[in-house]
Amino acid sequence: MYNITNKTVCSFRSPAEHAQVLNVCVMVVLVIGITLGNVVSLAIFLGSKRLRTPQGYLKASLALADLAVGVLVVPYSVHTEIQILSQGLERVEAPSEEKRRFHPCDLMGPVFAGCTFVSITTIFLMSVERSISVLKPLHKNVVVTKRRTLSLILFSWALCFFLAVAPLLFSRDITLQFNPCSRMCNYAFSSLGRRHPGWNVMLLFPAFDFSLLGGTFVINLITFGAIRQVCKMRQKLAETGVRRISNRPSFSDIRAAKTIAILTLSFSASFGPVAVFVVGSVLGYQWCDFSFYAFWILTSNSCWNVIIYSVRDQRFRRKTKELFFGKVLKGRRRPKATDERHPGHCMAVIKEMLRPEYV
Repeated sequence: MYNITNKTVCSFRSPAEHAQVLNVCVMVVLVIGITLGNVVSLAIFLGSKRLRTPQGYLKASLALADLAVGVLVVPYSVHTEIQILSQGLERVEAPSEEKRRFHPCDLMGPVFAGCTFVSITTIFLMSVERSISVLKPLHKNVVVTKRRTLSLILFSWALCFFLAVAPLLFSRDITLQFNPCSRMCNYAFSSLGRRHPGWNVMLLFPAFDFSLLGGTFVINLITFGAIRQVCKMRQKLAETGVRRISNRPSFSDIRAAKTIAILTLSFSASFGPVAVFVVGSVLGYQWCDFSFYAFWILTSNSCWNVIIYSVRDQRFRRKTKELFFGKVLKGRRRPKATDERHPGHCMAVIKEMLRPEYV
């Protein structure tokens, strides 16, 4: 049941073995990128008091889920690929059912599925939080609190990992094994249950994710509709000389909403191929090459979030520089009181307000 491959022994210079060496290199790069990026994210969001906000806790939850993929799931795939290479692509026999008590796939499969569910659930909660900040800015501190956010995070983790093990609990015809096509621990048919109706429980995965993704897109559309109205109102009021609107969202709220929309699009693009593969598997199709690209595109998404933060979030960039190079900003000279009346200082403030990050 756990046969990794049925290929015969090949020479070291065979194209198949060269491809495996390339796969190992890519996996190692992913391990480094995912681990380093998400450790930095956790250090910034949890290490700074100013970033310990409901949004910061949600981003830390997302980083923790991605970190689990980089620390557990991908390293096991690297270990297995190296094991196959060292044995010359020979078959690796699995222990019999009587002797087998635990296999690493029994842990890696639910971890990967659970962390995927946690990612989309967290993005959904982030969209809800930003929507409240944009639509009801005066009530956001009352509705969205740290205590409620932490409770939702714990509940989402429990629910997501329950869904991850649901196929194993509700169907005896589904098991976990290392897939030689995807190079990951995946849910698979048992030897006698390939066409059993219980396999349809796997449709819970795409149904859950697409439901949350659909809800996230709807919430983002509502949020950006409100943002558009706010921008139009600010433009009209600016023409009349009014500079501030006390009951409207801040520029940071609008910028954060745009960042969450980018996170949603990134996750949707990476999860889509896996959803297609799962549905195809339920219908009886076997797409070996497609499964490899689908699962590893989804895995690579675990290192994209920190890149999006670095591009979109000025405060995150500053904290990252301080983390690696120290607080270099302290050495800069603070402007004197007399500088505020200087025309050059006024122009600098106007340019700062008109930067793309504040739009």
